Amino acid sequence: MFDFQQISRYRENNRLEAKLATGGLPRSIWETYSAFANTYGGVILLGVEELPDHTLRVQGLLEPRELVDEFTALLQDPRVVSANLLTPGDIQVLHVDGGDIVAITVPPAEQDQRPVYIGGDMALGSYRRSCDGDYHSTRAELNAMLGGRSH
Repeated sequence: MFDFQQISRYRENNRLEAKLATGGLPRSIWETYSAFANTYGGVILLGVEELPDHTLRVQGLLEPRELVDEFTALLQDPRVVSANLLTPGDIQVLHVDGGDIVAITVPPAEQDQRPVYIGGDMALGSYRRSCDGDYHSTRAELNAMLGGRSH
C-alpha cells in the first residue's frame, strides 16, 4: 500500500493520516480510527509530522513500543472505542530514515460493525473520512450505516 521509506513523497489523504505523537498518544487518533473504520480504511502514522506545505516528515519516536502498548490497551476499552478491528499485524513499529515510527493500518469495518464510534456515544462519536480530514457523521450517514447492519 505505502512505501514507508518514501514518506516524504506522500500527503495526507482519505487513506493516510500523520500524527506527530512526540508528546504521547494523541487524543485525535480515535477520531481518525473511527473515520477510517467507517469509510475505506487507512493508515495512521505516529512520529510523522505534516509540514505547512503539506509534505510529511519523519520526526521519529523515542519510545514507540510504549505508544503501541497504550494504544492497544485503550483499543480494548469500549468507553474509548466501540470496536477493535485490528489484528496483531495491523500495528507495526518501523525503522525508517529519520527514526522509528508506528504504522497502524485500520481496515474498513464490516457493515454489521458500523458505525465505529468513540467515547461511548454513537451520535457524537461517529466519524467519517473525507479528503484529508475527519468529520462527525451526520444523522443521515449514521442511519445509512445502521441500515446496513444485519439483524
